[in-house]
Amino acid sequence: MRLHFLSSSSASSPLCRRFLLHPNPPASLRFLAMSAAASSSSSRQVRGAAVPVPSLSADETGAVADEAFQRHTSPSLRRGGAGVAVVWFRNDLRVLDNEALVRAWAASEAVLPVFCVDPRVFQGSTHYFGFPKTGALRAQFLIECLGDLKYNLKKKGLDLLVRTGKPEEILPSIAKAVSAHTVYAQKETCSEELLVECLVSKGLEQIQITQGGTSGQKKSPNPKLQLIWGATMYHIDDLPFTVNNLPDVYTQFRKAVESKSSVRNCSKLPPSLGPPPSSGLDEIGGWGAIPTLESLGLSVTKSEKGMHFKGGENAALGRIHEYFWKTDQLKVYKETRNGMLGPDYSTKFSPWLASGSLSPRYIFEEVKRYEKQRVANDSTYWVLFELIWRDYFRFLSAKYGNSIFHLGGPRKVVSKWSQDQALFESWRDGRTGYPLIDANMRELSATGFISNRGRQIVCSFLVRDMGIDWRMGAEWFETCLLDYDPSSNYGNWTYGAGVGNDPREDRYFSIPKQAKTYDPEGEYVSYWLPELRSLAKERRNFPGASYIRQIVPLKFDGGNQKKDQQFNQQRRPNNMYRRR
Repeated sequence: MRLHFLSSSSASSPLCRRFLLHPNPPASLRFLAMSAAASSSSSRQVRGAAVPVPSLSADETGAVADEAFQRHTSPSLRRGGAGVAVVWFRNDLRVLDNEALVRAWAASEAVLPVFCVDPRVFQGSTHYFGFPKTGALRAQFLIECLGDLKYNLKKKGLDLLVRTGKPEEILPSIAKAVSAHTVYAQKETCSEELLVECLVSKGLEQIQITQGGTSGQKKSPNPKLQLIWGATMYHIDDLPFTVNNLPDVYTQFRKAVESKSSVRNCSKLPPSLGPPPSSGLDEIGGWGAIPTLESLGLSVTKSEKGMHFKGGENAALGRIHEYFWKTDQLKVYKETRNGMLGPDYSTKFSPWLASGSLSPRYIFEEVKRYEKQRVANDSTYWVLFELIWRDYFRFLSAKYGNSIFHLGGPRKVVSKWSQDQALFESWRDGRTGYPLIDANMRELSATGFISNRGRQIVCSFLVRDMGIDWRMGAEWFETCLLDYDPSSNYGNWTYGAGVGNDPREDRYFSIPKQAKTYDPEGEYVSYWLPELRSLAKERRNFPGASYIRQIVPLKFDGGNQKKDQQFNQQRRPNNMYRRR
């Protein structure tokens, strides 16, 4: 099976994880990138200039999004609420199938969407090693997501209020200014996010709202924080067991939900979500502006190679249309998913899933529509299988809490790990002397993305061959990945390091075997390491003295290790797997 990523529960105090910064720190597997497989015959190979994902024109993307919104709009919906509701957008930067948004609309007469640019997220550091918490590439992607969210909200009669600061300080003041009765938000599972939920709730308890604004009027109840589950394909309330009784083996989880649970339909939208509040906005300074990279103290040099992901809900809907309906790649996904080069070997949905610009339930509906209109096969199933993996990591993070961030993982495995800075930096910078490792790490730095196969390979090399503390790798991925989310990232790294909840997930990836299997002609490594292009194809992954010296010997270099064979014998079970 594959490597995937995750978060906490009974073992976790919300204060425990990534907001606690060290003054002198020692120096995103499944890696879910819903990406995957090997095929150097991808229909749009990356050759020179960066390839946009999706590659649709702005007009085509807009038309696709309009059609999707039309299919999910119901004129019969009626709202029966009163007053003002605030929607606090977090990792759910979309309008389509956003239950918190629809619930807020139904329970109010006016809705105020809010996004808080939290400096702890955009300008903070990772917990143990002090890397940038959000790298410039992901920050730029999220900025684009916010711009698209604002655009789609405006089309539905609303807007997006943007403030820089801590949500627990911003939201109570906004709720008071507009006399909101409820703040709606998507429920999270990891400790930093849980801490903020707790602080926001406490802040709202301190707010007193007087209706009418004159003395003598009765006071309304304090505004409440209403948290809505919305991050997974299977709803947490529909699982055939409680989260605390979640199976520790993925296959058991998958079989249970496939046989006993159903995926809920996407929520319908009313024709208009408006109006916004008629008063109070001037008091808090108006709608505000979406930040720029410069305002966040960041800068990025746009890569001239690899893939360039466009942020936002409309781009996400465009990518589904492109991959499923326009290029018809879905029917061969299982055969191509282990590729590493080009935009079409896998779905590439993960950056939009991580930001919440794309609903996993919408993907489910589109897969089912494709199966009905075109073909149902192992490939169409395998996309859902991957989404179940993603769900699994999200639920595991709720079960195991902060242990997924600890050195010994959920099983409290005791091992000796190195934190050798020079070795780590050679891995980070793509200077290990192993072309397959170096190419993947350079792609990660340049684009914020590498394939699922690549993530497993570089993880195995760091922890198995180098013996480096797996948390250094996990935190570097936290910095770099466009598709970073804590559940998936840390869930995958604990699996890759052999400290995950399933003791059977202890895999070694032989670099020679992986290279021969997934990059047999060296197309991938020579793309990212152009100094290898002049070598014969069979030598590009094995260049000897024609490349930099190997920084460590491989633990096993025969290329046919038993554990590697076990991993690669992953066939479609008579059941299936998926992750959030």
